[in-house]
Amino acid sequence: MVRLDVITTRGGDRGETSLGDGTRLRKDALRVEAIGAVDEVNATLGLLRLHAEGEADAMLARIQNDLFDLGADLCMPGDETEGRLRVTDAQCARLEGEIAAMNAGLPPLRSFVLPGGTPAAAHAHLARTAARRAERVVVALSAAEAVNPAALRYLNRLSDHLFVLSRVLNAGGDVLWVPGGKPEA
Repeated sequence: MVRLDVITTRGGDRGETSLGDGTRLRKDALRVEAIGAVDEVNATLGLLRLHAEGEADAMLARIQNDLFDLGADLCMPGDETEGRLRVTDAQCARLEGEIAAMNAGLPPLRSFVLPGGTPAAAHAHLARTAARRAERVVVALSAAEAVNPAALRYLNRLSDHLFVLSRVLNAGGDVLWVPGGKPEA
């Protein structure tokens, strides 16, 4: 377990921070941006959980823990896996299973879905967009440095998961896009 006795270290006062392996990076480095984007997704899930209950809340709790694993994965650069916490294909598979189970009870879509509906669904959409942004930053990082491929898969599945969850949280009352603002005939 992690133990944090001191929060204010002053180590970042000159615009740098430390990775898990002790490497110092500027706070605007792409790897630090990726870690921050994942943290932002986790914070949006905390807001969503204020409106979630039961299995939805339990899934979100698991995802929040996964996102800490993902942050730990990103803060240890390199390909080595020995003794390092890494996001795994099993975590991705769990998301896929949850997506399939939630989607099985939903009607097919007749149009694109607009973010909104219930407060819970609106927060799920916000979390989904944050997950997509985090995915884009991790993709950019992976073009420059080694990144665990499962981390990319996880973020891709997560945005799908949050989309389907938003539909579940809207209980069939999806807010649908009306192209050109014209009502359906």
